[in-house]
Amino acid sequence: MGHHKLQRFAENLTFGNLFQVGFEQLEKEGFALRGRWHEHFGNNNPITLELGCGKGDYTIALARIHPERNYIGVDIKGARLWRGAKTAVEEPLPNVAFIRTRIELIDRFFGPGEVNEVWITFCDPQPKKPGKRLTSPRFLATYRRFLATDSVLHLKTDSQELYEYTLNEVLPNEDCEVMFSTADLYNTPYDGEAKLTQTFYERMFLAEGKPITYIQWKIL
Repeated sequence: MGHHKLQRFAENLTFGNLFQVGFEQLEKEGFALRGRWHEHFGNNNPITLELGCGKGDYTIALARIHPERNYIGVDIKGARLWRGAKTAVEEPLPNVAFIRTRIELIDRFFGPGEVNEVWITFCDPQPKKPGKRLTSPRFLATYRRFLATDSVLHLKTDSQELYEYTLNEVLPNEDCEVMFSTADLYNTPYDGEAKLTQTFYERMFLAEGKPITYIQWKIL
């Protein structure tokens, strides 16, 4: 393991905005802030999650322009989360937090109705394992356990396969309302938050000439 990565893991332990709970501890003790995130943030503002957040590009960008909301980035890679957590400490952004965990366990961290919005940005499209896609019925059922009524979800991806799967195969059967969709985000007149920032991978895909797809939908 590289020296810089070890340094980042060590620094992660000092951040009050980064939560790391092992599976065994989660099974035995649960997560202390589940259903009580208002105690961490000191307010009852709406919560937005960025799943598979990497360095937390959307978590940070959205938190900067919406201090009236709380943002939590979720990823399993501690070295990536270090960047977002450190930025939130340095600026500072008190409405930002991060969780290091697998997305499969995400409902262990939030109580019913505690989350109001979800961003899924450039996740693994899982071409051979549809059931592991973050927009599969399995995962949508997991999200429903902690999402408030009328919560909004966003999928932004370079994967045409994931886009079409979500739009045409999943959402029509999941009691959801599609609010907006496009197979080529940067060639539409849309001017919403999906264009607010670009992740490292997004810039790379755009440089390769790949169109970026986007879906915004509501869980009813």
